[in-house]
Amino acid sequence: MWLFAGALLAWLGLLMLLWPQAVFTFTEGWKSDSPGQPSGLYLLSTRIGGAAMLAVGVLSVILHFMS
Repeated sequence: MWLFAGALLAWLGLLMLLWPQAVFTFTEGWKSDSPGQPSGLYLLSTRIGGAAMLAVGVLSVILHFMS
């Protein structure tokens, strides 16, 4: 269970870290009729959140194998 959850968190974190525009399109872009780009602050906060999720996911996988 924890292995799967850790791998999922790591994958989502990597997605948020490398492709924040895709995350914007998937989560926020469909809510508006006018096409727009995410702000710089949105991209930065998405990348920071992605790095945190990636770290937690990797640590979860490591802890799974250590126990």
